[in-house]
Amino acid sequence: MEALNLFGQTLDELRSLLQERGMPRYRAEQVFYWMYNRRVTDFGLMTNLPKAERTALAESFRITHPVIAGEQNSADGTRKFLFTLEDDLRVETVLIPSETEEAGRPKRLTLCLSTQVGCPLDCAFCATASMKMRRNARAWEIVGQYFGALAASGQRITNLVYMGMGEPMLNYDETMKSIDLITHETTCGVGSAHITVSTAGLVDGIRRMADEQRKAKLAISLHSTDDALRSVLMPINRKYPLSELIAAAEYYYRATRRRITWEYILFDDLNDTEADVQRLLRLMRRVPSKVNLIPFHPIDSALSHPPRLELRPSPPARIERFAEALRAGNATVMLRSSSGRDIDAACGQLAVRSHIRKRAVTTS
Repeated sequence: MEALNLFGQTLDELRSLLQERGMPRYRAEQVFYWMYNRRVTDFGLMTNLPKAERTALAESFRITHPVIAGEQNSADGTRKFLFTLEDDLRVETVLIPSETEEAGRPKRLTLCLSTQVGCPLDCAFCATASMKMRRNARAWEIVGQYFGALAASGQRITNLVYMGMGEPMLNYDETMKSIDLITHETTCGVGSAHITVSTAGLVDGIRRMADEQRKAKLAISLHSTDDALRSVLMPINRKYPLSELIAAAEYYYRATRRRITWEYILFDDLNDTEADVQRLLRLMRRVPSKVNLIPFHPIDSALSHPPRLELRPSPPARIERFAEALRAGNATVMLRSSSGRDIDAACGQLAVRSHIRKRAVTTS
């Protein structure tokens, strides 16, 4: 039987596991500290544990992280990491520096984490859909992306966004477990106020976050305020139409008093009109929120499923007019930069090419 991986276990889980083996309760706190604060993977280095217990731990358990198998670096400082998991599946993780600096370093360093290997939602603008769904990532694989990027960069990561490959709400328990581990006071990781969980609009997950009073921020990928268009762009809208999604957003705000971020990719002549501005403003008056406008980056047609419609990016001048019209309506608007476009690390571009090529060969 393969040794159980302790990395990804919560403090309570560690207490149960170690007490079952006759170790004192406080031993779990020590092991937890070594794993998540000192990032040690060798029990032999846990020097405040008796040697006999270190040996016993090594005989029953292991501490394993995902491995960085490749890296791409963008001209703008964005870095994309390819992580290999134990079953040889892979996920991509992106480290994004802010454009503003302090003392010669980026003011913010944001890590975009993946929560699934592939994705089942089949959004028309997302390269991950080309992979289809393989499986959920486990908490240790999500935390491992953070630890791996932290070690590779040698810098403090200030923000985490669960916006990489996959839909976090379809892997709710492992996603939230990873946040609990990263934000634990012993870990000294990223605080909850600097973590954002993004969903394509899974209503049950939004309501559950509200009921559990989760402190991480919530972002919702909206991309259209018209049900018919949103259903084409995002098939999940057929299950959770805008009426249900907006009701869940209102429920979330009432329960948490925290503003939501609406993610909105602008497509030429589809969702970038004055009528779209007015519908979006009405929504933002109904639900206290802000909007993140994102330029569309066409995905490689070799990676994409056959398109349901032709998608083109809105011209920059129209994006600016759209933003100004929203601001004129007293909306809080952020314009997302095009970070990592030259290495396929921009919004919607994450897809493990080696898997897609392999699938193409086996199905041809």
